[in-house]
Amino acid sequence: MGARLALLLLALAGAGCASTTGVGYYWQSVTGHLRLMQAARPVEQWLSDAQTPTVLKERLALAQRIRAFAVSELALPDNASYHRYADLQRRAAVYNVVAAPALSLTLQTWCFPVAGCVGYRGYFSEEDAQAFGRSLDPSLEVNVYPVPAYSTLGWMNWAGGDPLLNTFIGYPEGELARLVFHELAHQVVYVRNDTVFNESFATAVERLGGTRWLQTQAGAQAQADYARFDERRRAFRALTGTVRLRLQTLYRDATLDDATKLQRKAVVMADFRRDYAGLRSQWDGFASYDSFVARANNASFAAQAAYDELVPGFIALFEREGRDFARFYDAVRALAKQPKEERQRTLHGLAGTAVAGGTAERR
Repeated sequence: MGARLALLLLALAGAGCASTTGVGYYWQSVTGHLRLMQAARPVEQWLSDAQTPTVLKERLALAQRIRAFAVSELALPDNASYHRYADLQRRAAVYNVVAAPALSLTLQTWCFPVAGCVGYRGYFSEEDAQAFGRSLDPSLEVNVYPVPAYSTLGWMNWAGGDPLLNTFIGYPEGELARLVFHELAHQVVYVRNDTVFNESFATAVERLGGTRWLQTQAGAQAQADYARFDERRRAFRALTGTVRLRLQTLYRDATLDDATKLQRKAVVMADFRRDYAGLRSQWDGFASYDSFVARANNASFAAQAAYDELVPGFIALFEREGRDFARFYDAVRALAKQPKEERQRTLHGLAGTAVAGGTAERR
């Protein structure tokens, strides 16, 4: 049991440097996750309980169909994860803290001996996350944001696996499927010290799997709801991608001094908020991105980039492997064994070839 708890510490979302993290952080990680696990009950019990609301029963049944599809159609792990459900009585599973310098989109990292370094640090308490954010170097731009789910990378399947949670069970059908596929993908491949590789891979799996689910399993209403949501997401991603590029170009301009860069950065951010307001005015009150925009800074843009940067390369690799998920995973595992710079070059090269050949990214 002690060894398993040690692995749990290494698996939890968010990490802490050994030199800066005390026993308190490790304790909140263990106790927070154990409370989550203790709150979870098998889905079958929720479905057979007369006190379970009908809407929740329908969502849990849908989640089990999605879970079975993940195994049969996407070759994702067939294990204990997502066969239990917990109501945490809060809006997020964990709260992540990210930080970046004022003139850089490079995230601060925190490291575990086994799991490696990641560009975020997670807390089960929002108050604790905010307190840690305030404790960081004032020169850093900090962002604290809610996370609906996290993966223990398969290390906790012996204890029941990662559960379904109230924080995401009510998502639209397409989004629920994508989230389950994303988190299960982390159990397929995880590379130490490379958040961008890990998150981009999981995002590629969620997009590919989500597309297949919607095309083959979802009804017309679910497809229409997803299409409307995804159109807005694509527009927002395009906007934030443009902003990231402008900021990166500005920060790398060796001809400008820091004061000038900060002035021009303010203009970029003002343009971003103006352009977002224009987008939002077309969305009939849809406000899901308001909180991101309100707290947008280098840290939030850098964290977003981790989920996007290598996705086109992974999509191209999936195409190269004949759109076969098992072969795709084997190819990703082979990539994971390469040095970080080499695998990134490979994925960027695949993405470039796909664009040149006209292969479209499936979002």
